[in-house]
Formats: sequence, structure tokens, C-alpha cells
Amino acid sequence: MNLETFHYDNKIVRNFAWATTVWGIVGMLVGLIIATQLYWPELNLGISYFSFGRLRPLHTNAVIFAFVGNGIFMGVYYSLQRLCKARMFSDLLSKLHFWGWQLIIVSAAITFPMGYTTGKEYAELEWPIDIAIAVVWIIFGVQLFGTIMKRRERHMYVAIWFYIATFITVTILHVVNSVELPVSFMKSYPVYAGVQDALVQWWYGHNAVAFFLTTPYLGLMYYYLPKAANRPVFSYRLSIIHFWSLIFLYIWAGPHHLLYTALPDWAQSVGTVFSVMLIAPSWGGMLNGLLTLRGAWDRVRDDAVLKFMVVAVTAYGMATFEGPMLAIKSINALSHYTDWTIAHVHVGALGWNGFLTFSVLYWLIPKIYQTELFSKRLANTHFWLGFLGILVWVIPMYFAGITQSLMWKEFTPEGFLAYPNFLQTVTQIIPMYVIRMVGGLMFFTGVCIMFYNLIKTMQIGTLLADEKAEAPALTKEYTGPKETTHRWLERKPMQFLVLTIVAVAIGGAVEIIPTYMIKSNIPTIESVKPYTPLELEGRDIYIREGCYNCHSQMIRPFRSETERYGEYSKAGEFVYDHPFQWGSKRTGPDLARIGGKYPDAWHFDHMILPEKMSPGSIMPPYPWLETDSYDINDMPPKIRAMITLGVPYPKDYDQQAIKDMVMQAEKIVATLKESKISVTGDKEIIALIAYLQRMGTDIKVKPQTGN
Repeated sequence: MNLETFHYDNKIVRNFAWATTVWGIVGMLVGLIIATQLYWPELNLGISYFSFGRLRPLHTNAVIFAFVGNGIFMGVYYSLQRLCKARMFSDLLSKLHFWGWQLIIVSAAITFPMGYTTGKEYAELEWPIDIAIAVVWIIFGVQLFGTIMKRRERHMYVAIWFYIATFITVTILHVVNSVELPVSFMKSYPVYAGVQDALVQWWYGHNAVAFFLTTPYLGLMYYYLPKAANRPVFSYRLSIIHFWSLIFLYIWAGPHHLLYTALPDWAQSVGTVFSVMLIAPSWGGMLNGLLTLRGAWDRVRDDAVLKFMVVAVTAYGMATFEGPMLAIKSINALSHYTDWTIAHVHVGALGWNGFLTFSVLYWLIPKIYQTELFSKRLANTHFWLGFLGILVWVIPMYFAGITQSLMWKEFTPEGFLAYPNFLQTVTQIIPMYVIRMVGGLMFFTGVCIMFYNLIKTMQIGTLLADEKAEAPALTKEYTGPKETTHRWLERKPMQFLVLTIVAVAIGGAVEIIPTYMIKSNIPTIESVKPYTPLELEGRDIYIREGCYNCHSQMIRPFRSETERYGEYSKAGEFVYDHPFQWGSKRTGPDLARIGGKYPDAWHFDHMILPEKMSPGSIMPPYPWLETDSYDINDMPPKIRAMITLGVPYPKDYDQQAIKDMVMQAEKIVATLKESKISVTGDKEIIALIAYLQRMGTDIKVKPQTGN
């Protein structure tokens, strides 16, 4: 048999490993800062760039796309070459992929603190960066499929199946959710509005978790866990069932983020049903991973790599059991908008993604540097700090979430809200926020120890940049024994690709097309009118400051919420909202009916110094809103963009918009002057007040008994 000699590219693996570790430290450090700001809001120093609302998307994007993203590429570039017995398709594309992805991350680190955001969770980056993401992601796809096509191994191993599903589905998700109309170089509006935007966003948001934080990491699990344990995967058949059922079911589950909202009931029910069904494939994968360790459990006690992997796979099982449970309406009624969801997310983020990444780093770096890990003791110290840190992080957040929900819903024997002031429910959980920060500090300390350990490992070893390998060329004709259908499919990458697209496209099409194409599914309300120019400017400022991170605009049809906030939200109220602002967490009260509840002066004082109006508040101050001016000349292009998106402004209204903007601003200035507050009409605080006073006033609402 003639063997071909080739070389694996370990330099690109090393580069992504460096990026994974460095960006992990950065992302988790920002997480520590904003966790501290939740009980010490003055930590923003009164500087806009450091405010919670701007740093929170920086934290989530840094952890998801910088830490986990680079971890995915690190693991894929190493494993794919060996599974295909081929060097990556193109060294040039490898470099373009690496540096392109790092530039995208740097652009996020710059633009988020500056306030450039679309206001859509996990998809906050503005349109030029979205295009850059698409280009770099396509480069990754060319690398992936190019390497598969030139493989010397006939059958595609299970890990490659998950890599293919990741690339295809993330491509679809990113393109569909990022369709937006540019207004300027760093400003755009999504083409979807209200209910449609909410459905598309959480179809994307949930499946970003599914196909960016889960499927590629399952591929890494199927490769690195057997390697570390030196055992074959427990069940090939179970891996087939796990893969196809997971990618088909996962794509349907997004609407469970919108239960009891204005989303049509049929879509909510679909999300619940498919979410509950997800338990089966998810736990099938978990069991396949854990049972792969059969015969190797005696090594787990001493081997840090295996310890990290066991906890990672267990955390995956816990998170994928809890997720479907939270999609059951009766449970979701308790959990949604609370810190319970935050705890659930971090079981997966810290336990599944974090620990599996650490295990791959500890296993892979000594391999490519031809040495032993510098210190097994430090690796074990990292494990215990990280493991205990996760517990200290999530347990108080579970208590906080349950406390919030029960306090929000409690009534006195006389039938009144037991805690009508929302702030009462906030101050009760501040100690839990402090404990959560301690857990985060423990986890972060462990990552820093790992960073030191890996640097020392690199220093004592030598990088094997081009690793020599030999394998026979792949013959075109298959002459082996008769195959099952799936074994046949495993050597047909294009057919596999097509079936994967079909499997993941069905669910999204069934959910999105009826909501987007059939306008009668979203009834209109005659009294709901487009925002005035000043209100639209204020809404853009609201989104820029990340207010949606702490406030929802969605009153659910519960007595506790209608008593506290007013009439429950209707689908037709949001038809002009580009983007929607329903939120996913209530650190502060819902704002759907805030309009007209307080005078303009109250809102002014509350934004500049929250504790003045709400003693004990943990809302950060926004002093820059009083001094910074909005650009009035930006409004005509915004109005034209809204008209293009179907918002029914009068013909040529862009020429009238500035005049109307000035008139409304002067009215607010006049009311503030009556309260001895002197400010000019071009200040951002004026526009924000206009938006706040508009919220929820288009329909008749019942009096509120709480806040």
C-alpha cells in the first residue's frame, strides 16, 4: 500500500488556543465587573463607556464568540485534520480566518462601550460587523468542507457531523436574524418588527445556544473525550440517534423564551412541545459521553483532564434537563424574567462550555508542544476552584430567582400586592448578588491559574508546528463490505450536507413563515401610532444604553402583573417597534406602561441620580444624558428608513420631522423648567423622557397599584 506523506498544521491550533485563553480572561473579567455593578452601581464611575447596559453585551459576546468561538476553532482545526488525515484546506485561509475573527472581536470590544448596538441579545453587533462575521464564517466553511473533500479517511466520524451542522445552521441563523436596513455607517433597524422580530430573535437566540454553544462542543466531546480516556465511544448507534434527533428538534424550541407574551399561542405551544422532547436526544448524548468512560473511572480521580470532562458532560445533562423543564408553562410562569434563568444559562456556560474548553486545552497544548503539562497540581487546583466557583455562583442565583418570582406574585389576604414596590424585591436579593460575585471570582482565579500553567508548559516544550503524518490516498471506488444507509451517508459529504439543511430548516420555516407572511396573525390596533421623531430618538438612546438588559416591555396576563403594571400587552402594540424590546430579565420593573405614570421631572432626576427618587436602587446613574446632545440632522434618514420598513408616516414626513422634534422637545423643557430644572431641548435626556412618557399610552389601561 502506497502511503502519502503530509503535515498537520499545529501553528493555527496554537494561535486559536492563545486566543481562547486570552479572550476567556477578558470576557470573564468584564463579567466580574458587571456582576459587581449589580450591587455597587457607582462602579461605572459615571462614565458612559463603563455602564452596565453597555458592558453586559460586551461580556456575553466576549464569552460566547471570543472564548467559546475560538475554543471551537481550536478544537476543530486540531481534530478535523486527524479525522480526515489531511492538512487544512488552505494555510492562507487559516490565517485569514484567525485574524478576521480576532478583528471582529476587537471591533465588538470597541463598539459596545461606545453604544453601537442593535439591541438584540447575542446579535447586538451592527451591520458592518455582521457582514464581516458572515465573510469570516464562510472562510471557516470553505476550510471545513475543503478539508473534508480532500480527506484520506473514507467515512466521516461523528464529530464531523456536528461540525457540519454547526456551520450550516449558524449560517442560516445569522443571515435571517441580521437582515437590517442601514441608516448610517453604524446604525440600522431590523426589517422585522414587534412580534415578528421577537420570534426571529429568539429563534436565533435559542439556537445560537444550540448550534454555537452545544453542537460544536458535542463534536469536541466525541473526539477529545475518547482520546483522553483512551476508550472508544460507547455507542455508535446512539450517536446517530443523538445527532439527527438533536438537530431536528432543537430548531423548533426558540418560542419557549416567549411564553405568556404577545406571541401567538400556537407558536408558544410548538416551542414547549419540542423543548420537552429535547430531553431524550440531549440525555442520549450525555450518557454516550459518560459511558465512554467505562473502564477509565479509576483514572478520573488523578487526571485533571478527565475530571473537567466529567463535570462538563454532567453540566450539559443538567442544563439540557432544566431547559425543557423551564419551557413548561407552569414552571416558566415562575422562572421567566428572574435570576433563575441566569443561573440556568451559567450552568451550561461555566460547566459545559467552560470546563470542556479547559479540558481540551490541558490535553492539547502538551501534545503539540511535545511535553508534559507543567503542573498537574495547578490543573487540579484550577478544577476545584472552578467547580466550587460554579456552585457558589449558581446556587444563590437559584435562590434569588425563586425569591423574586414569589415576591412578585404574592398577595395579602385582602387581595393587594404584598410587595407593590418593585424595589422591595430587589433589595431582598442583593446579598445573593454579592455571593454570586465571589463565585465568579473563584472561577476567574482558576482560569488565571490555567493561563500560567499553559504558558509554563509552552516554555518547557517545543511547538511541533508541522506534524508529519502518513496515510494511504482515498480511492474513488468503494470496495468494502455492504454498508448500512448511514454508513453510506458518512462517505457522502454533499448528501450529508443536504440532509442536514433539510433537518434544521423545517422547524424554522414552519414557525417563522406563518408569522411573517400572514399579516392577519398579528392584528393591528387603530389607536397605535408611529413614534414621533423625538420619541424615536429617545428609543434609540434607550437601546444604546442597554436598558433592555434590565427592563422588560411585556406585561404578561397574570393578575400579579396587571395589578402591578397595568393592562397586559397586546401583539398589535408593537407593530412599529424596530427592534422589539420585550426583554428577558427584570432587574428593574417592567416599563410597558410607564408612560404618564410620573412627571417629566421625576424621570429627569431618576436618570441622573436614581437613588434620589428610589432610595436603595441599584440602577446606575446616567449623568452624560444631561450634557450630551443628539444630532437632530440624523432624524430625516431615520424617518426615511422607517417608511421603507412600512411604518405609516405621512408622505415626505422626513422634511417635517426636525420641526416636530424641536416643538416636542421645547414642551418637555418647559415642564422641566416648572420644576426648576434647566436644560436645553437638544440634550439626550429630553429625547429619552419623550420615549418613556410614550410607552403604553396608545391603548386604554387600567390603573396600576404597584411599580
